[in-house]
Amino acid sequence: MVDGLRGAIIAAGRGERLRGAVADLPKPLVELGGEPMLVRQARIMREAGAETVVALVNSETARLIASRAVRIASWIKLRVRDTPSSMESLLSLGEDLRGAGHFLLATVDAVVEAAELRRFAGRALELAGGAPPRFDGALAVVRWRGDQRPLFAEIRPDGAIAALGGRPSAMVTAGFYWLPAAIFDLASRARAAHLDAMRKLLAMAVASGMRLGAIELEATIDVDESADLAAARALVAGAPPRSPGGGGK
Repeated sequence: MVDGLRGAIIAAGRGERLRGAVADLPKPLVELGGEPMLVRQARIMREAGAETVVALVNSETARLIASRAVRIASWIKLRVRDTPSSMESLLSLGEDLRGAGHFLLATVDAVVEAAELRRFAGRALELAGGAPPRFDGALAVVRWRGDQRPLFAEIRPDGAIAALGGRPSAMVTAGFYWLPAAIFDLASRARAAHLDAMRKLLAMAVASGMRLGAIELEATIDVDESADLAAARALVAGAPPRSPGGGGK
């Protein structure tokens, strides 16, 4: 484990596009390899070095966790909030993460192999934990393979992210982030600008001078629809993924 490292998972959305294929189950409780996605994501974050993981879920998911007696490890802290956007989900996690130097963040539906997340965390620590650090934080990126709602990442030759969003590029974000607690200092500006998504907050951070490095991952699946879920289950089972894309978170 990385001394003092905290993990965080955003799992407060409803996952409307997937629900018809999973008997109306909230995405965090859909199983991959015999584990709910929320539990699996927390576990591999723990294996990547997080001492504790705080997970933000909505009230529906919290009720089902209780009624189904889903086993939540003692090092996972559930926070229940019905937030209006992914940005507000991230900002609400500031109550637990403001004291951290950096934290490892994931969306619940970003699926990678455990070894790949360990590699990301190790590389992010090298980039943002040196003396002096090369970057303030790091984002996981993948090559765009047709995802319908990508967050394009413009990357400089030195590996720095020059811009997020805007014009199409070869790389898109992949749902895993190594962020400084200073991201929460942008809350007032972001709300004043009426931002309504985490991707827009991250774009604001880059535009404001936060130095974020890009770390390319290999096989990743962003689970939004039934085809993505099948691909994610194949990935977890060790088969080659079949989904056309990843990223966009």
